Formats: sequence, C-alpha cells, structure tokens
Amino acid sequence: MPDSQVAQVKSGAHDGLAAVQEAVLRACRDARREPSSVTLIAVSKTFDADAIAPVIAAGQRAFGENRVQEAKAKWPDLMARHPGLELHLIGPLQSNKTKEAVTLFDAIHSVDRVSLCESLAKEIEKQGRAPTLFVQINTGAEPQKAGVLPQDADAFLAQCRDTFGLRIAGLMCIPPVDEAPAPHFALTAKIAARNGLKLLSMGMSADFEMAIHLGATHVRVGSAIFGGRG
Repeated sequence: MPDSQVAQVKSGAHDGLAAVQEAVLRACRDARREPSSVTLIAVSKTFDADAIAPVIAAGQRAFGENRVQEAKAKWPDLMARHPGLELHLIGPLQSNKTKEAVTLFDAIHSVDRVSLCESLAKEIEKQGRAPTLFVQINTGAEPQKAGVLPQDADAFLAQCRDTFGLRIAGLMCIPPVDEAPAPHFALTAKIAARNGLKLLSMGMSADFEMAIHLGATHVRVGSAIFGGRG
C-alpha cells in the first residue's frame, strides 16, 4: 500500500473511531450511565490487517468478526503484536468450528441451539478456557436469521445452565432491518433482566445510541469506524 494511501486509511480510521467514541459518550451522558459500562466493539469483518492496524493504533481494543476462518487468518498475528486486545465472534458459529472459536475468541455472541451448547461445553472443559457467552435472541422471529425465539428464551437459558453447565453472561439481538429497533432492544433487555443476565449486545452503526439508552453494554459498530465495505 502506498504511503499516501496508508496515511489516508489512518486518518479515516482515527476520525471514524473518534466520532463513534464521542457518540457513545454522549449517549451514556444522556442516559445517565457511566461510559465504562459500555464496550465499543469495532466490527472488522472483511477488513484486512492493514485496515485494522490504524484503529488499534488509535486506541481501540475490542474487535468483532463474523467468521471463524476469516478471524483465524488475520488475528493471531495482530494479537501477538498488540497484547490486550479482545476478539468477539458476533456471527453464527458452526458446531464444527467450536474448537477454533474457543481457542481464538474472548467472547461468543451467537449461542443459539442445543447442539452448539453441547459442543461449547466440551471444548471449554477440554481447553480450560471460557469465553464470555451471549445467547442470540431472534426478536423478530425471522426464519432466515439465527437465534432463539423470545418465547423459548427462558427455557433455553435454563438448559444452557442446568444441562450443559454453561455460564451465559448476556443476550444479543439483531433487529429486523425494516422495523424500529427500540422494541427489539427493550424485549431483549426484559428477557435478560428476568434471567439475571447483566450483559446486552445490541446496537450497530445506525442505532447504537438508542441501544445504549435501552441498556446495551456492548455495541457492535463497523461501517461508522472503518467506512463502507466494498
């Protein structure tokens, strides 16, 4: 990459990250929440190490990826060079990728079915490494989307705990693109509260400020930081 292009990438990454950080602070202030209660996850899926490095240099520490194989190809080297990073899997997890996911990721946001719970429990015990786990709730009951239906969430969470011994820390949701997100965020927060879960992964580039107002502890922001994907 030419020096001029590198400088442009660094400048854009820094500006985008700074703007999002300021928006997070503003939303926390408006919601009367401590900024430390919200973790900004920079969603780096489809971006290579050259695009990610300036965001790390600008101070960002938590990153999100959608696919295990893509993350495996670029993150071990980045994490070796930059200690203290957190890597979150925010996309669907296939059961046959569980071993790699438990090895690589600090948090998994997409626990959504019994077979995955069984596989995760085995790997966590085998590796002695326990990523922070979120159950994904399909708040819009969209057939094409992963996640546990809201009416099944309580029973599924009990099964995670009682049958598989998994420590679920929170819930994640992705509202339907053609609906107002607030009711979906509120529903997810309600399910979490009645199950004693403290973490809420909800809100993306277009709606993370609203998600913070409704209790999000983790917001997943990509394009507002990195720019559009090709």
